[in-house]
Amino acid sequence: MQRVNTVASMRVATHHFLIIAFVLLALASSLASAYDPSPLQDFCVGVNDTKYGVFVNGKFCKDPNLVTTNDFVFTGLHIPANTSNQLGSNITFALVDQFLGVNTLGVAMNRIDFAPNGGLNPPHYHPRGSEILLVLEGTLYAGFVTSNEDNNRLFAKTLNPGDLIVFPIGLPHFQLNVGNTNAVAIAAFGSHNPGLIVIANAVFGSNPPINPDVLSKAFLLEKCIVEYLQQQFGPLQSRYTG
Repeated sequence: MQRVNTVASMRVATHHFLIIAFVLLALASSLASAYDPSPLQDFCVGVNDTKYGVFVNGKFCKDPNLVTTNDFVFTGLHIPANTSNQLGSNITFALVDQFLGVNTLGVAMNRIDFAPNGGLNPPHYHPRGSEILLVLEGTLYAGFVTSNEDNNRLFAKTLNPGDLIVFPIGLPHFQLNVGNTNAVAIAAFGSHNPGLIVIANAVFGSNPPINPDVLSKAFLLEKCIVEYLQQQFGPLQSRYTG
């Protein structure tokens, strides 16, 4: 009798385990599809005036009957951007806000120009999309840092024209021009709106400012140094607004 009860208990425990495993698998599957879900139509060209739009897949889209070839074409990535600023870099955006044709398609692209000898795209991350970077001209030192659970490892390399590097979603990354000529790179994203958080600006240039006591303790800095840094980092420069 005792053996029968033991077997029954094991069957119940196994049944419960399978249910829990199934629920966890279902949750993991739902989370895995949380980024830029597949569209339910051929395209959904974004539209700013809802008078000419239809509500599809949770977004206002341009009436398909009014869509033209020009909606799927973006021009401007061939034009060098002005790098005469403190960072010595500039970004030409071709995200959904500038290129409405990529709406819901899960892709977007930017051009990044770097001034010689130190032009920098500072440490930042994209919360909604991975990035792959192609160097067209010049020499860039580029890399990313992993999460705390991976001991914040740095993966970085000097890249030349034709080289590619990928930056996983949500991980801080950067590019620095280590050559004595201009550098140009093309960044492609796995999202039509990957988002952008420049770390220094977010921490020291938030609006309103973070209490200096918080940053002083977090960064092991004197409060006066934190206050100085907060004065240096105001609102994001226009090149980062998209």
